[in-house]
Amino acid sequence: MNTPKSKQSIETAKVIIGGQTLSCPIITGIENEKALDISELRSKTGFVTYDEGYSNTASCLSGITYIDGENGILRYRGIPIEELAQKRTFVEVAHLLIFGHLPSESERSDFSKLLTSNCMIHDNMVKLFDSLPSSSHPMATLSAMVVTLSAYYPELANPEMDMGQMNKIIAELLAKIRTLAAYSYKKSIGEPIIYPKRKYKYVENFLHMMFSTPVDEYPIDQEVVDALEKILILHADHEQNCSTSTVRLVGSSQANLFASISAGICALWGPLHGGANQAVIEMLESIVREGGDATKVIEKAKDKSSSFRLMGFGHRIYKNFDPRANIIKEICDKLLAKLGINDPCLEVAKQIEEAALKDDYFIQRKLYPNVDFYSGIILRAIGIPTNMFTVIFAMGRLPGWIAHWKEQCESPKKKIGRPRQIYVGAPLTHI
Repeated sequence: MNTPKSKQSIETAKVIIGGQTLSCPIITGIENEKALDISELRSKTGFVTYDEGYSNTASCLSGITYIDGENGILRYRGIPIEELAQKRTFVEVAHLLIFGHLPSESERSDFSKLLTSNCMIHDNMVKLFDSLPSSSHPMATLSAMVVTLSAYYPELANPEMDMGQMNKIIAELLAKIRTLAAYSYKKSIGEPIIYPKRKYKYVENFLHMMFSTPVDEYPIDQEVVDALEKILILHADHEQNCSTSTVRLVGSSQANLFASISAGICALWGPLHGGANQAVIEMLESIVREGGDATKVIEKAKDKSSSFRLMGFGHRIYKNFDPRANIIKEICDKLLAKLGINDPCLEVAKQIEEAALKDDYFIQRKLYPNVDFYSGIILRAIGIPTNMFTVIFAMGRLPGWIAHWKEQCESPKKKIGRPRQIYVGAPLTHI
């Protein structure tokens, strides 16, 4: 895997504090993005920076994903997301993110076989599902089961593992995440678990375990497989978001991969992160119940006195169109037409998008549909319930999480994450 590189020029920025001057080297990324190296700020001046939410702070050098939010660009390892979604499978994209290059035919075959051969989980782990209440949210179950893998594979929890061990733990988790996710769903609806089958490929096996029963095997539909495959690809990585940063922060303590990923799953579970497409579906269903008037919805969204929030529009990173949104919309149209589904939520969504793209309020603020606006409609058409939407997100994001954990492990600059704070509590108080 290529080591992340940057250009550190002789150009510097000067920070002047109380007559003391600190020269901060300017770091330039591969795509010419600029950063000030303030690593000596505290040791030289006693000051720290204050950046709530780390919106202006680069926590690492990374060679995995590039985002240009101003121009709507997303690339994995330098390759545009549009090309990957059109021409590659999820397993190939996972290989690209984790190992730094698209697999050759022999590498792809070997990687696929490795995932297939490791898809089963220990029988004692299967019994653990029975100890959880059926009311458990699938994300709670998934997080618990992923960290429990540490107990069943202690030899793979060694932070000083060699390359062979690292590749083994990566394959184990990528393979088993589908099984654990499907079992989490089956547990939540009180149905018997369905074991994976070696004859199925990655996404097919997940759908089989989700929807087959002991008496009826789920009929694999290639259009459904392709749609879910693309959703996973579009969510595979997104730079230093909340959950990815969590994985890196936990991993910086040399916590094993299972523990780090479990923490990432918990971070993703939050409604401000992974629950966005579920919020979109719930909003669209509410709009449909109220008559489906897109014009009225747009006016409510612009009304500052209204508590209504138009979900699925705008993005913290993208100040232009989310490059994944066009892809997901095309998938949505194609899949629903193939399945013969007339979803009123889709019609309302299209009307809202059309109205918003013509409205000066949205145009001036560059509020465009993001990937969450249509992905929930696709998942619902496939038959995946809303409480599983974030689980699907976690499955898709797993290669990115693994890639960042691996990149950090291989970095020569291993340093535990330790943000500073500005204390605003009580002053010295004696009892």
